[in-house]
Amino acid sequence: MEFDVVIGLEVHCQLNTRSKIFARDHNSFGAEANTNIGVLTLAHPGVLPRTNREVVDSAVKLGLAFGSEINRFNYFDRKNYFYPDLPKGYQVTQDSRPVCVGGSVRFVLKEGRSYVDHEVKVHHIHMEEDAGKSIHAADGTLLDYNRAGAPLLEIVSYPCITSPEEAAGYLAEIRRIVRFLGISDGNMEEGSLRADLNVSLKPKGSEILGTKVEIKNMNSIRFLQRAAEYEIRRQAELLQAGGQVLQETRTFIPETGETEGMRVKETANDYRYFPEPDLAPIHIPEEKLAEIKLPELPYALFHTFVSEYGLPEDNAYVISEEKELSDYFRETVSLTPHYKAVSNWMVSYMRGDMNERGLGIHEYPVRPAQLAELVNAIEEGKFSHTAGQKLMALLTETPRANLMALAESNGLVLTQDTSSISAWADEVLTRNKTKVEEFKKGKKGLLGLFVGEVMKLSGGSADPREVNKVLMEKLQ
Repeated sequence: MEFDVVIGLEVHCQLNTRSKIFARDHNSFGAEANTNIGVLTLAHPGVLPRTNREVVDSAVKLGLAFGSEINRFNYFDRKNYFYPDLPKGYQVTQDSRPVCVGGSVRFVLKEGRSYVDHEVKVHHIHMEEDAGKSIHAADGTLLDYNRAGAPLLEIVSYPCITSPEEAAGYLAEIRRIVRFLGISDGNMEEGSLRADLNVSLKPKGSEILGTKVEIKNMNSIRFLQRAAEYEIRRQAELLQAGGQVLQETRTFIPETGETEGMRVKETANDYRYFPEPDLAPIHIPEEKLAEIKLPELPYALFHTFVSEYGLPEDNAYVISEEKELSDYFRETVSLTPHYKAVSNWMVSYMRGDMNERGLGIHEYPVRPAQLAELVNAIEEGKFSHTAGQKLMALLTETPRANLMALAESNGLVLTQDTSSISAWADEVLTRNKTKVEEFKKGKKGLLGLFVGEVMKLSGGSADPREVNKVLMEKLQ
């Protein structure tokens, strides 16, 4: 028996506003337990909440990025479900009138050697408050209310995702988008972005959806993909054996790569929603929507870099992942026409160097104007690519140095001095007599080896074109 996979995600994005969604209490990660709290967070009698305007603005930005319809009139609801780490005993969320409806997330996934377009339809986005954190210790459970009341956007997809890889790609794209918009750091390890994964199977070709199983609080894209893969196998084996899938909530165990049951799934009726009486409805004026200007987002950037700049797809994907990287690239190529060379430097050299140094692109010592000057000089034949790598290393240590002065003082300017190149070529050919014989018998690919060895001897200062010429004369 064959099955179609049906996956939907509920993604929770914690916003980076300075204060919480309904209180002035500080909204930050890593503070000492129970310090980002006040009378509203602790639900003292007689206190009244007030909606944080910046949370609404962030929700609208995300909705516009997804192409959603913005509900210009929306309001909050009470969700009457007991949370031990929400002192008031209920959660304020949006149920019947969410802030954003519809839209989609478009992204690319690498399949084989090329990147393929994907699109996941979004049902709605709603605003809500986060719960606190329960810490289960050997001698009891401790409660940290710092996160209680933190602002969340919940992004609910349609059940239209057809593979674990697509689910992972969708979640990764949401993380990229919220970072581009500047509304969240998207840090999954800190819980700023997490997802509930819904998986079901249906007989191949059937229109009737199977029983849905929810895996809660996935805080890693890799774990989400592994959980989906396991759950698909588990449900398929159960159905093929004549069993039934139970609608339940499960959790993922990273150590085993398996999911295990937590509780039978609640229904919407269990939550007993009703409009929140202590908060005024929200009206979003048309002129407010017109004011919001969005940056070009990762999916569009990827296609721009490939089609307009002629970048290799791998380079375009890396550079479009972060707004700071794409801004750096665009600033650099405004100063040089050698777009592909710039992307190669950023992806092949700078990315590894930044990782080693623990730096972001905004902190990297070599700025766009310097990279453009370096690329132009290499393309004009002033020094070799090998010398360019040495110069990049020198520039990171002395970022204010003049490029050409640095190249000259370190002997990296390309020389066309035929006598020096001839001497280096003689030394290389003498050391590699066996390979010279192989070359003369037809193994012409060895020329590249000889050129590389001469370039090493010259410290990168020999002009590769002149090296080729001299070697070919000597190998006749």
